[in-house]
Amino acid sequence: MKIKVLVCDDSALIRSVMTEIINSQADMEVVGVAPDPLVARELIKQTNPDVLTLDVEMPKMDGLDFLEKLMRLRPMPVVMVSSLTERGSEITMRALELGAVDFVTKPKISIQAGMREYTDLITDKIRAASKARVQARRLPQPGAEGHAPLSALRNPLLSSEKLIIIGASTGGTEAIREFLMQMPSDCPGILITQHMPEGFTRSFAKRLDSLCKISVMEAQGNERVLPGHAYIAPGHSHLYLTRSGANYMTRIDQAEPVNRHRPSVDVLFRSAAQAAGKNAVGVILTGMGKDGAAGMLEMKNAGAYNFAQDEASCVVFGMPREAIAVGAAHEVGALQALPGMVLGYLAQHGMRALRV
Repeated sequence: MKIKVLVCDDSALIRSVMTEIINSQADMEVVGVAPDPLVARELIKQTNPDVLTLDVEMPKMDGLDFLEKLMRLRPMPVVMVSSLTERGSEITMRALELGAVDFVTKPKISIQAGMREYTDLITDKIRAASKARVQARRLPQPGAEGHAPLSALRNPLLSSEKLIIIGASTGGTEAIREFLMQMPSDCPGILITQHMPEGFTRSFAKRLDSLCKISVMEAQGNERVLPGHAYIAPGHSHLYLTRSGANYMTRIDQAEPVNRHRPSVDVLFRSAAQAAGKNAVGVILTGMGKDGAAGMLEMKNAGAYNFAQDEASCVVFGMPREAIAVGAAHEVGALQALPGMVLGYLAQHGMRALRV
C-alpha cells in the first residue's frame, strides 16, 4: 500500500518538483497539493494523507499556527520544508518543538545534477515520517515544569574525566532537548551528533542554550571539552573526540559521509571509543537507519557504558533498535528516564577528579 502524501507550499514550482519526486517512488504518491494551509485543511479531510509536507512560511495562515492547530486537532506526521536562511532555521526549530517529525531544505531547482541526492533525502524522510509516532507538543520554556534539571545525586559531578556521547536522527532534536534540559550544571562534558543540515545546527544549539542549565554550542573544533558544556556537531562536518594530554578536545572535518551522513554518529562514537574508552557513556536516541550501532559497539568493547532509547518513546525506533540488536546497549529506557539513568550510573561509577 502506497504512502499517501499531501504537499503544501505556496510556490507552484516547489509543488511541482515535490510531486515529481514523490510520484517517482513505487511506494508513495501525492494525493493532493495545496498553495496554503486553508486549502490543505480541506484536502486533509478529503484525502486522509499519511504524511504532510509543509512549507514553514506560508500565506493566509502562518505555517506554525497551522501546525499547532493541526497537531492539537488531528495529529499526523509532518515534514517541514524550510529555506536555508537564519529565519527559516529558527522557524523550523519551533516547528519540531510543536510536533513536526522532520524537515528538509528547499531543493535548488536550478541544479539538476543534485536532484537525485535530494530525491533520496526527501523520500527517506517521508518513509520515516509515515512510521513515526506523533503527538502534539507545547513550546518549551526555560525552567518549565517537568524539565527542571536533575540533581547531581549525592556528590557534585565535577569530573572532567567522564563524558556523555549522544547520537540521534529523526525526532532527535526534541529528544536531545528533553535530555539536556534535565542535565545539571555540573554534569560531564557532552558531545552530540544529530543528523541535521548545515545552517540549522547553530540555531539548534542557540535554542538549547537558552533553555538548558548547561551551556550548549555548535562545535567549532579544537575546543577543550568542559563539564557543564555540550558541543553539537556542525551540519557540514563530522565531530570527533580527541585527547591532548590531560584534556579532551573536539575536532571537526569534512571527510566523506559515513552511512550517507555527515555528521555521522558512527564517526563520533568511534572517536569516543578510541579517546575515552571506559570513561565514556554512550546514548543513542530516536532516529531512522543504523548510523551509530557499529560505533556504539566499539564503545562497549572499549569499556564504555551505553544506553538506548526504548521503542515506546522513540519517534522512529531505527537507530536504537540496531544498536540493541548488535548488543551495543547495556540498558534501554524511556526518554524521560534516560537522564536519570545516565546520572545515576555516573554517580555510582567513578565520578572522580581527572588524573593527570
